[in-house]
Amino acid sequence: MNELKVNKNIFESIKHIDEFGMEFWYARELQKVLDYKRWDKFTNVINDAVIVCEQSNCIIDDHFSQVGKMINLAKNARREIDDYKLSRYACYLIAQNADPRKEVVALAQTYFAIQTRKMELTEIEYEKLSEDEKRLFNRALTKKVIIHLIKQLRKLELRIFQNFIMLVTKDYTMEKLPMILLKEKAYVIEKKY
Repeated sequence: MNELKVNKNIFESIKHIDEFGMEFWYARELQKVLDYKRWDKFTNVINDAVIVCEQSNCIIDDHFSQVGKMINLAKNARREIDDYKLSRYACYLIAQNADPRKEVVALAQTYFAIQTRKMELTEIEYEKLSEDEKRLFNRALTKKVIIHLIKQLRKLELRIFQNFIMLVTKDYTMEKLPMILLKEKAYVIEKKY
């Protein structure tokens, strides 16, 4: 029981939530938690997990999204390194393909199996909903996403919004300007004759 609590805390502490409220983990953070010292050894585990994902007819990019990450080096230098944004399912597959001799790998297998099962139960419950209940649920979920996006937009500088308005206005004006000029030209031509 205590191991499960430690397990949950370890993997919950490196979990991230994206702008749409979806959870994900970074592979480099998971690598450290799973006690892999070298990235090249851990990428072998990731590659095995990708193969399993592919054989399960899942879309790989939905679960293993490659991202770059900037790291600081000596003398204020920076370098981009490879990383992955991993879904819960990807983490589960990685845990299943990791070195089973490591105690933390057994904890990861348990944690991600339990979390995956919880999500499956949620999906089963969702399928039992009537069409009206599903619409209400989706509407509430959409509302949460929109509220989150609005909060994120409020964090941006007003300058960005002003630039957007200027671009939209410019595009609108550029579309309308030729029509206005044509109308004025036609009016002048009609007046002459």
